[in-house]
Amino acid sequence: MILDKLENADLYSGIHTGLKKGFEYLAHTDLNALTPGYHEIEGKDLFALVSDFETKGPEECRLEAHRAYADIQYIVYGREAIGFATLNNQEITTAYTSERDIVFFDGEATPLNLEPGMFVVFFPQDVHQPGMWIDGPEKVRKVVIKVKM
Repeated sequence: MILDKLENADLYSGIHTGLKKGFEYLAHTDLNALTPGYHEIEGKDLFALVSDFETKGPEECRLEAHRAYADIQYIVYGREAIGFATLNNQEITTAYTSERDIVFFDGEATPLNLEPGMFVVFFPQDVHQPGMWIDGPEKVRKVVIKVKM
């Protein structure tokens, strides 16, 4: 897991070419002008998912992980807490589906507070719980760059 501001993304671009291209997309795209939904960058290897939502209480948000993709989750506006834990024998509540590249868990996570301009990278060994509020419900625009690993 990596947590930082987009202005520091160059520090992490050498980890994987997909991360570098994802950070470049975030830095050079008018993210407010994008419509919610799927935006292809490089086919199924690199794409963006844009979502507008209202944050919820932690009890309404699920722990999840991916196997084929890493996520770069970037906050355009609003604030969001995202729970984080390393993958470590958490109880699976919904089995992995390769079509959506997702598995859901029951367990504990430490909240990370993200504000506009911040990103977090979750790798396949990272469990995360997105969509949580910090002080109460808040409207958020988030862009998730899916990077094929």
